[in-house]
Amino acid sequence: MNKGSIALMTDSTCDISEDLIQQYGITIIPELVIWGDQTFRDRIDITPQTFYERIEKDPVMPTTTLPTPVEFEKAYRDAIAQGAKEIVMFTVSAAMSGTFQAAKQVADRMGFPVHVVDSKGPTMSLGWQVLAAARAQEAGASVQEMLAAAHKVREKLVQIVCLNTLEFLHRGGRIGTATKFLGTLLDIKPLVQINHKTGIVEPSGQARTRKKSIEVLIERFFEQIQPANPIHVAVMHGNALEEAQVIGERIRQTYAPKELLINITGPVLGIHTGPRALALCGYSE
Repeated sequence: MNKGSIALMTDSTCDISEDLIQQYGITIIPELVIWGDQTFRDRIDITPQTFYERIEKDPVMPTTTLPTPVEFEKAYRDAIAQGAKEIVMFTVSAAMSGTFQAAKQVADRMGFPVHVVDSKGPTMSLGWQVLAAARAQEAGASVQEMLAAAHKVREKLVQIVCLNTLEFLHRGGRIGTATKFLGTLLDIKPLVQINHKTGIVEPSGQARTRKKSIEVLIERFFEQIQPANPIHVAVMHGNALEEAQVIGERIRQTYAPKELLINITGPVLGIHTGPRALALCGYSE
């Protein structure tokens, strides 16, 4: 089956850079940010930079909501109209969002082969799986081979997030089992990680200072990722580009990754992680 006959889709929480989205022809279905009486399409109507600047000053806490069934159906029907014979749709963790269920419910009534996959993670946990499927597709893979390539990556993924504060994760209701941190909410720089079997957030450590938390982030990540093999690493940040670049350069010099990406975390996830959060997400081959 040629590339044009398989449409590859995901939601906007994937945090894949625009150049890679264009390179692989990935369709992005935007999640929605609700801010007071305004509704924004993630990364379309509101940029990540604008979002982070506003959330630090605005007393109104934004919320998020799913794409509507109409939006999923339109994306599927547009792909069919453009010649797709099958559709592969990856979503953010079903434990964090109703996106998977919504995408699947629409897919189930399409009368057309739409393969909806729960990535069991957010941001580049989702993104790396989509890229694995895209690269398999580019090499001529079938749908099942694309799904297998993504699954292989998911089994090896490590994602750890260094939060400047736990406040946003708590207020957004995505704290998972990291509730143990709440007693010392104001006194620590917590680290959390994604369990890619359950798709939920778990505690990973804590530090008293920003500098120490970054050290713990790097240490914990590379303890788990097996850097002796070729590695793919994404450095994600909540409008903290300079710190992300310093971390990226350190990783480049120390570990010589096969692939290193640096990107800003989008608004839908930024609501929960907050400004200045830093994350490492990747896998070893």
